[in-house]
Amino acid sequence: MTDETQTTQSSKERNTPNSQAEVLKYARLMIAGMTAHTEELAKRGIDATFVSGIQTEVTAVETLDAEQETLRAAAKTKTAELGAKFLELQKTLAEAKKLVKMTIPPEGWSEFGIPDKR
Repeated sequence: MTDETQTTQSSKERNTPNSQAEVLKYARLMIAGMTAHTEELAKRGIDATFVSGIQTEVTAVETLDAEQETLRAAAKTKTAELGAKFLELQKTLAEAKKLVKMTIPPEGWSEFGIPDKR
């Protein structure tokens, strides 16, 4: 296989995980495999400290992911709250506009931001 062909391969063909969940699953499998084969891998410099470092990174990613999900849920709640409050404001302004138009002559409506002429 040439270098050009290798660069055009998809990540599935290279067996490389794409999504965050896939990467985490791959990392856990890698940790389990490295833990099971510590003696053989020690020859290549992979020791308990290296494996522990990967586990620390996995834990950090999982923690940040959980925090992000909490923030997404909070943002979704705030978005709904904002939408409801905005609707309430629109209804109140529509009522105010109606009352102003019933009370103030059309010449004075522009003072209230009402562009209507009648």
